Amino acid sequence: MELRKTPLFEEFLKSEARLVPFAGWEMPIQFSGLIKEHHAVRNQAGVFDISHMGVVELAGMNTKNILQGLVPSDLYRIGPDEACYTVLLNQSGGIIDDLIIYDLGVNDEGIEKLILIINAASTNTDQEWLASHFASKNISITDKKENQLLLALQGPFASKHLQSLTSQPITNIPRFGHRWIKLDKLNRNFSEKVFISRTGYTGEDGFEILIHENLGKNLWKELQNQGVTPCGLGARDTLRLEAGMHLYGNDMNIETTPFEAGLGWLVHLEMCNDFIGRSSLEKQAEEGIKKRLVGIELPEKAIARSGYKIFCENVQIGQITSGTWSPTLKKGIALGYVSKQFAKTGTQLDVEIRGKSHKANVVKLPFYHRKKSPVPTT
Repeated sequence: MELRKTPLFEEFLKSEARLVPFAGWEMPIQFSGLIKEHHAVRNQAGVFDISHMGVVELAGMNTKNILQGLVPSDLYRIGPDEACYTVLLNQSGGIIDDLIIYDLGVNDEGIEKLILIINAASTNTDQEWLASHFASKNISITDKKENQLLLALQGPFASKHLQSLTSQPITNIPRFGHRWIKLDKLNRNFSEKVFISRTGYTGEDGFEILIHENLGKNLWKELQNQGVTPCGLGARDTLRLEAGMHLYGNDMNIETTPFEAGLGWLVHLEMCNDFIGRSSLEKQAEEGIKKRLVGIELPEKAIARSGYKIFCENVQIGQITSGTWSPTLKKGIALGYVSKQFAKTGTQLDVEIRGKSHKANVVKLPFYHRKKSPVPTT
């Protein structure tokens, strides 16, 4: 099957980016180098093309109420211009995918709109799952990424760079907020507003920008002219792992529940609404879990990769799901599932790496906390 390409593919070729297959797309793994790109996001600003991800709009009467039946999080905790992170579940409480839901509010005709950002590898599965539950509800499901680019501008100087492109203030966009904004300083003749959100997958401040591909190409170039570093999937992975953020397919899947994946805070059993998987999660909340995803640090200069076995006193008690060398912390870090009795912070473990045993410790997540000092936007 031919790999899909984002509208920036020609720019990738010009930049001599290293390209790899990813979830059916040909994507840059790095441009100038993973370490350089990683540090650029931690200390200044980097921009990622994340157009491989799915962007779906749901629109209709009582859209949020119907979607509520598919997720364990109380969607009425957010209102217009707000968003939440949550998961889609099957009847067993297994995670079909993780996603971000953006509340666009209700228009004058009473049509309620939501935008969902979903994983690239799960886009078709998620859309089929949504369609199967919305088909008879008069809810439209629209692919909002057609002729659009989705960019992620991340780092302590992200707001400064974005503010330079619009006359509208962006300081009033809170964490997990979103707005429609004109990038009038980028192109005065482009009157259409673009969708700007403030979520992120790096542990830093930053914005996601859903923008028409023609203006998006100009934005990609202008940000680089301003000194923003183009970044690939390699840095995106090391950044998210330092921040203790999950990767679907590695750190969670349909065989794991939110409680097991350390995402119990997404499960709002106190709400009266029913949702798919609720009875299974209620049972698990009562009986407890047998395994749990934990953060693991390796004091030795070693890297634990996905699939490596975890031991305690020569008995295998789990397996690594994600692992890397942390460019910020200068040590090996990983996520992995272990039997619940070994999930306590400070527990000493061993990880088998290429046939050799390496010392490791269970640590509290996230591995990295971003600097709190604000950066001026002007």
